[in-house]
Amino acid sequence: MADTWTDKWNERYATDAFAYGEQPNKYLEEQLVQLPPGTILFPAEGEGRNAVFAARLGWTVDAFDISEAGQKKAIQLAERHHVTINYQVGELETLHYKPEQFDALALIYAHFQANLKSSLHKILGRLLRKGGTVIFEAFSKNHVQYLAKNEKVGGPKDIESLFSLDEVKAYFEGFDFLALEETEVNLNEGLYHNGQGSVIRFVARKK
Repeated sequence: MADTWTDKWNERYATDAFAYGEQPNKYLEEQLVQLPPGTILFPAEGEGRNAVFAARLGWTVDAFDISEAGQKKAIQLAERHHVTINYQVGELETLHYKPEQFDALALIYAHFQANLKSSLHKILGRLLRKGGTVIFEAFSKNHVQYLAKNEKVGGPKDIESLFSLDEVKAYFEGFDFLALEETEVNLNEGLYHNGQGSVIRFVARKK
């Protein structure tokens, strides 16, 4: 992965303030409380707000990101809440997770580089056990229209890094979608997610 990509996220997470706040994403919160705690993986977890929330619910939490600055703040946040998360820094292919290792997978604004999107999501799907659950929320391709009106809502400007309904169905072939929608949301998450945007969100179970 390009150093410039890593540098971008290290720079964003280097400040004292949490880039996307310390509270969990609302869709994740709504869905996760409905599941019995087990093992869960948070890819591209940044500063740890969602992973720490899961740990506070009693989940055994793994997380990863390319940003060492993000990892540092995530561990500090976990310590403040008296929980533990296993947070690694690196690219997915180097982290040695095992097939069917996890009961749940939480992909919350995990926007990978466009050329890696398909392969990484298929790898992630294999890490989930049969009957395991994916919780997903990320910006849709229609989000570029919202971003043009208000940059404070955040999200990639590159449409290829955004998601379509057809893409997520293809990435998670072999899953039953319990809920799947493209919808408008009003975000208020830290410094970089503020305003109206367009997202795709779903809950799916591995067959």
